Amino acid sequence: MSTLFLRTLREDPADAEVASHRLLVRAGYIRRAAPGGFTWLPLGWMVFRNVERIVREEMDRAGFQEVHFPALLPREPYEATGRWTDYGDNLFRLKDRRGADMLLAPTHEEMFTLLVKDLYSSYKDLPLVIYQIQTKYRDEARPRAGLLRGREFSMKDSYSFDIDDVGLEASYQAHRTAYQRTFERLGLPYVIVSAMSGAMGGSASEEFLAPMEIGEDTYVRCTSCDYSANTEAVQVRPPAVIPFDGLPAAHVADTPDTPTIATLVDLFNSRDDLRRSDGRAWTAADTLKNLVVKLKHPDGTFTPLAIGVPGDREVDMKRLEAQVSPAEIEPFGEADFAANPYLAKGYIGPGALGEAKPAGIRFLLDPRIVDGTAWITGADLPGKHVMHLTAGRDFVADGIIEAAEVHAGDPCPRCGSPLEMARGIEIGHIFQLGRKYAEALGLTVLDEHGKTRTVTMGSYGIGVSRAVAAVAELNCDDKGLVWPREVSPADVHIVATGKATDPQLPAAELLAAECEAAGLRVLLDDRVGVSPGVKFNDAELVGVPTIVVVGRGLVDGVVEVKDRRTGERVDVPLADVVARLKG
Repeated sequence: MSTLFLRTLREDPADAEVASHRLLVRAGYIRRAAPGGFTWLPLGWMVFRNVERIVREEMDRAGFQEVHFPALLPREPYEATGRWTDYGDNLFRLKDRRGADMLLAPTHEEMFTLLVKDLYSSYKDLPLVIYQIQTKYRDEARPRAGLLRGREFSMKDSYSFDIDDVGLEASYQAHRTAYQRTFERLGLPYVIVSAMSGAMGGSASEEFLAPMEIGEDTYVRCTSCDYSANTEAVQVRPPAVIPFDGLPAAHVADTPDTPTIATLVDLFNSRDDLRRSDGRAWTAADTLKNLVVKLKHPDGTFTPLAIGVPGDREVDMKRLEAQVSPAEIEPFGEADFAANPYLAKGYIGPGALGEAKPAGIRFLLDPRIVDGTAWITGADLPGKHVMHLTAGRDFVADGIIEAAEVHAGDPCPRCGSPLEMARGIEIGHIFQLGRKYAEALGLTVLDEHGKTRTVTMGSYGIGVSRAVAAVAELNCDDKGLVWPREVSPADVHIVATGKATDPQLPAAELLAAECEAAGLRVLLDDRVGVSPGVKFNDAELVGVPTIVVVGRGLVDGVVEVKDRRTGERVDVPLADVVARLKG
């Protein structure tokens, strides 16, 4: 450590929001280079390479083959698949000196597809799985949380190529198993949840999430069966349709000063002419909330969209964005209302919505709003609502959308038992892409009958740099990092106390040499003029799993061995230390 390119910090960096970011900077593993971009320092690069090695070993163990593509790519393949436009502002675009459009790759589906097209033409060449570990670039609007959401990041992406869906399923399961082994070796707890495919496309996908409170992803899991899903992918079990016979007629009521659901419910419960005939109090769940937003499409155009949800729920913008991807969501502003005079702000109802209605805005409903369900909702006039407005009888929508927020206790889509909610960080994602990219780029082979077949693909990603942050986030305490041994930059952190003329330093150097000869990786704190307290604090901050202190006990022939994770300390005879550490 007297020559190591390292500077530990006592204070947290001002921009650090999460523990992994804070500690990786303080312990001298990374430094911010630009918004969403980080420089790896020697200790950090050791950890990164350990994670990368584990990922590579498990990919190779599964029989997958490694390749490597450039990060700077031409526009044409992405134009052919539509993703030059679909990625929108998230894509780093540039021109070369000849004026040709280029991009920094966010993912490499197109390039993998074209490579296989260039070299393979027969079903006999399949199945094939190839992968790379490569830098990716996405122009995140709000890079945050250090390595967890950056503009430049390292990812392992692999792609399977099969003759049919049966082969795709086998490749998909092989990756699923390889990912489980990878995260177990990294010491990362994980859950596998159903997910949306998003801009990747494809028929099915699953995320591997590391459960933690600071995670960006919210997921649900059933309290009875094995169902689990990212909230973006949760599908509501619609209630049974209700016959129209005997349902009260809809009628409009004066409801001044009720622009919110809460004020509306209070008014209906306080007025005799609006109370329920069965004596039950009205609740927010009896109301239909209609929200209008704007969809910003990748080509820069805008279209309005209305979403109807039960009034006891908000529209979940992440769920909505997943449903309308690659479009982005923007609020419906005052100028938009002025341009749509049929929309009464705060009192919007189905009467003005729908492609055949005055406003002509596409209107999509939550799956719970089935035929025969009756609602209190806007009457499309300021200060007026309509009650007993019945779906299927009094209004229809243009379709269904899964955009309402999910609540703990909602019924499981599979078995009906209550769902519970948790948060996690996405550390891996596997997709059954199908034929989207193969069709767009003309990847075909001849089958056993000599007929042309479009190849079926899968795509599988692990965030390598993100995994470093996830491991750090889950392996730390109030003193610093606590690395799992296989990820740690060293096996043993030897701390020599005392002055330059004391015997501790030469004894520590000899012990370090013996440890290295025994195959242990050693970080030796041989700094002179640094107090023992600073050395001990740095050792706990850096987080090597075993700390050996060569200090005052040396006069009695012993050194202190400390387990960084448990805090357990034990004095060990100097002659036995290497054997104990090796064990």
